[in-house]
Order: sequence, then C-alpha cells, then structure tokens
Amino acid sequence: MDKHMAEKVHKAGVERATGFLYYIDKQGDVSRAKMARGGKKGGKPEKVLKIGLKKEDGYLYYLDKKGDVSRAKMVNA
Repeated sequence: MDKHMAEKVHKAGVERATGFLYYIDKQGDVSRAKMARGGKKGGKPEKVLKIGLKKEDGYLYYLDKKGDVSRAKMVNA
C-alpha cells in the first residue's frame, strides 16, 4: 500500500448537507458545524453519528466523499 493512500476505517454512509463542515471529533464520532460565510459566524458543532472510533496516533481521520470515515498517515508523524 502506498504510504499516502487513505484507508476506510468505518462505513458510515453519512449524507452531507451543504454549508456544513464534517469532521471526526475527539470522542471518535462524526460531527458537523455550520461554516462561517460572509461575515456570519459558524454554528455550534452537532453530532451526526456516534461511532466511538479509537484514533491511532500519526493518522488524520476524516469523512470521505462517500460519507464514510477514512484515515491517512500523516507525513510528519
């Protein structure tokens, strides 16, 4: 496997809504926050899906295009 390739960690199937930033929070769950636009402040984060994922050091966890949780090895780790 290429060291810069991402690997799928959890099949979540999250449907994205426009205007939101999706991320994996400290608890290992999928959360989203309203993006700041044109001088307006962003919104409070809200949980979208509880997974309780255990994160490994040296990896960046994110929601991929299919709405699943993936991770990629960090270059500086």
